[in-house]
Amino acid sequence: MSAIPTTPAQPGTEASPFRLFQAINAFQLTEAIRSAIELDIFTAIGAGHTTAEAVASHRSIAERGARILCDFLVVNGFLTKSGNQYSMNEHSAKFLDRNSPAYMGSCVQFLLIDDIRQNFRDLTNAVRHGGCQHTYAHAPESPVWVAFARSMAPMMMMAAERLAEIVVGNERHTVKVLDIAAGHGLFGIAVLRANPKAEVTAVDWKSVLEVALENANKFGVADRYKTLPGSIFDVAIGTEYDLILLPNFLHHFDDPTIEQLLIKLHRALKPGGKVATLEFVPEEDRVSPAMPASFALIMLAETPGGDAYTRAELEHMFNRAGFSRHEFHAMPPTPHSVLVSTRA
Repeated sequence: MSAIPTTPAQPGTEASPFRLFQAINAFQLTEAIRSAIELDIFTAIGAGHTTAEAVASHRSIAERGARILCDFLVVNGFLTKSGNQYSMNEHSAKFLDRNSPAYMGSCVQFLLIDDIRQNFRDLTNAVRHGGCQHTYAHAPESPVWVAFARSMAPMMMMAAERLAEIVVGNERHTVKVLDIAAGHGLFGIAVLRANPKAEVTAVDWKSVLEVALENANKFGVADRYKTLPGSIFDVAIGTEYDLILLPNFLHHFDDPTIEQLLIKLHRALKPGGKVATLEFVPEEDRVSPAMPASFALIMLAETPGGDAYTRAELEHMFNRAGFSRHEFHAMPPTPHSVLVSTRA
């Protein structure tokens, strides 16, 4: 049923149950994409193996399996078909062919791990109680965060570069930067690449920082990239920072926890120093834009008290912590926005 294309019912049209069936069976598309990535179906087609027989031979799989999977991907908009020939559209060629520099297939290694999927199987209880009720899967030192750092970096490259454009601009003076929950390190690394006089201290768990250091070496900025293992809530971070990067972090926590952190960051900044917060920020109606608004459900399923916070909510948190001015930047085509908040 999930292969039947449906659209919301329009006024005056007959109601249909098929949109409901499509939603219930949406997991089938998830599994089809996962299988296609694991079997490198998109890469095979990109290399010229464009029939089910050719894909099957190249990937050492059954021809029947290749045909049915590829047809399903055509129906769902990830492949096109003419006669018996399959081809990729622009998006699949860019993001799902392993030979593309923008390949993002690695993201399934984090987004589809058992811990995350279990959280959604328990969504009813999360809704009932207002948050994740079992042992929090993303606990300190969890290997989940190493999986995140290794697999999600390609997806964050564009956002990291856009963030660097916003916070660095044409500045080339010495800048002391703190990168919180650095993960793969790409946000701090992007600032280092944009400003040859910047220096970054990255905070995260030790095992995660090893991934960030690998990336810093890869981009040739390791000499200006320092690490500080531990929790940002516990470690001594020092003072006199010009810029603090806070990418994809606040959404994990409730308002009181965030306020505690922001007070600490305020003390760590120079007067006039800034915090750049990258987040999924929905509008005040909380149902648009679609991806930032939908992110709130992920936080409901995966955290005890996290959320997708609106711009007004974020600014209010920063104001209570002593910040005085805010600049808000949307970052299309990414679903992220950046709030730059200045210490008085």
